[in-house]
Amino acid sequence: MYCGRCGEALDAGAHERCAAALRLEPPRFCSACRRRMKVQVTPMGWTATCVAHGDLRSRLEAPGPPAG
Repeated sequence: MYCGRCGEALDAGAHERCAAALRLEPPRFCSACRRRMKVQVTPMGWTATCVAHGDLRSRLEAPGPPAG
């Protein structure tokens, strides 16, 4: 597992600052594969997309229409 903010392995060190930052901002890295995610921030929240694992959404973000 990887840190969603810095992309480093969670067992590689302390991530208290990362955890604090992730309460206010979207993750930048996929926690499963460490890929950099495409992040879109809107007034209603954010969406972060990993090409391998799909979308993560903030709690305020309403689901959008199906892709395609």
